[in-house]
Amino acid sequence: MDPITALKGSTGITAAGGLSRTGIASTGGAAGFGKSLEEALSAVSRMQNQAQVLTREFQAENPAVSLEETMIGMQQASLSFQAAVQVRNKLVAAYSEMMNMQV
Repeated sequence: MDPITALKGSTGITAAGGLSRTGIASTGGAAGFGKSLEEALSAVSRMQNQAQVLTREFQAENPAVSLEETMIGMQQASLSFQAAVQVRNKLVAAYSEMMNMQV
């Protein structure tokens, strides 16, 4: 399987690099959200590792890896990481807002 096909098949990340919603509604509750978040972070990690492999292979002048594949892999990893950071920022903002509520 080529690296791009492997990237497309990764779960938890959509083609645009955003976090998918699969798993949240089906399992419900905090456990479902935690599992979805864990799967999404695993997918981000896999994408970053795959981009690193593509980069190394391109630098080693592997004829099976093109510049286009490498750049697409790097951009997908970057977008998925940025999406994960945005989710983290929203979670921290929501947590701090809840902590500042008066009871």
